[in-house]
Amino acid sequence: MIMFFATGSLGIIIGLSPVAGPQQTLMITFMGVINIGLGAFFAFIYLTQVKKDPDKRKKKRKN
Repeated sequence: MIMFFATGSLGIIIGLSPVAGPQQTLMITFMGVINIGLGAFFAFIYLTQVKKDPDKRKKKRKN
Protein backbone atom coordinates (compact mmCIF):
# COMPACT_ATOMS: atom_id res chain seq x y z
CA MET A 1 0.00 0.00 0.00
CA ILE A 2 2.74 2.42 0.98
CA MET A 3 4.79 1.28 -2.01
CA PHE A 4 1.97 2.23 -4.40
CA PHE A 5 1.54 5.66 -2.81
CA ALA A 6 5.28 6.36 -2.78
CA THR A 7 5.93 5.30 -6.37
CA GLY A 8 2.77 7.04 -7.55
CA SER A 9 3.69 10.35 -5.98
CA LEU A 10 7.27 10.06 -7.24
CA GLY A 11 5.99 9.26 -10.73
CA ILE A 12 3.68 12.28 -10.73
CA ILE A 13 6.46 14.57 -9.51
CA ILE A 14 8.96 13.30 -12.09
CA GLY A 15 6.33 13.32 -14.85
CA LEU A 16 5.36 16.94 -14.22
CA SER A 17 8.93 18.18 -13.82
CA PRO A 18 11.14 18.97 -16.85
CA VAL A 19 13.51 16.09 -15.92
CA ALA A 20 11.75 13.62 -18.20
CA GLY A 21 11.73 14.09 -21.94
CA PRO A 22 8.70 15.54 -23.71
CA GLN A 23 7.58 12.12 -24.96
CA GLN A 24 7.62 10.40 -21.56
CA THR A 25 6.03 13.06 -19.32
CA LEU A 26 2.42 12.09 -20.01
CA MET A 27 3.09 8.36 -19.67
CA ILE A 28 5.05 8.72 -16.40
CA THR A 29 2.33 10.96 -14.93
CA PHE A 30 -0.38 8.52 -16.05
CA MET A 31 1.46 5.59 -14.44
CA GLY A 32 1.79 7.62 -11.23
CA VAL A 33 -1.95 8.22 -11.17
CA ILE A 34 -2.57 4.50 -11.69
CA ASN A 35 -0.26 3.70 -8.75
CA ILE A 36 -2.09 6.20 -6.50
CA GLY A 37 -5.38 4.56 -7.52
CA LEU A 38 -4.05 1.09 -6.72
CA GLY A 39 -2.81 2.31 -3.34
CA ALA A 40 -6.24 3.77 -2.58
CA PHE A 41 -7.94 0.53 -3.65
CA PHE A 42 -5.74 -1.66 -1.45
CA ALA A 43 -6.13 0.79 1.46
CA PHE A 44 -9.91 0.54 1.07
CA ILE A 45 -9.77 -3.26 1.01
CA TYR A 46 -7.47 -3.32 4.06
CA LEU A 47 -9.51 -0.88 6.12
CA THR A 48 -12.92 -2.41 5.38
CA GLN A 49 -12.14 -6.08 5.98
CA VAL A 50 -14.25 -7.91 8.55
CA LYS A 51 -12.48 -9.13 11.66
CA LYS A 52 -12.62 -12.89 12.02
CA ASP A 53 -13.81 -14.45 15.25
CA PRO A 54 -11.25 -16.59 17.07
CA ASP A 55 -11.71 -20.33 16.63
CA LYS A 56 -13.31 -21.66 19.80
CA ARG A 57 -12.11 -25.20 19.13
CA LYS A 58 -8.50 -24.21 19.69
CA LYS A 59 -9.17 -22.56 23.05
CA LYS A 60 -7.86 -24.54 26.04
CA ARG A 61 -10.35 -25.61 28.66
CA LYS A 62 -9.89 -24.71 32.29
CA ASN A 63 -10.43 -27.75 34.53
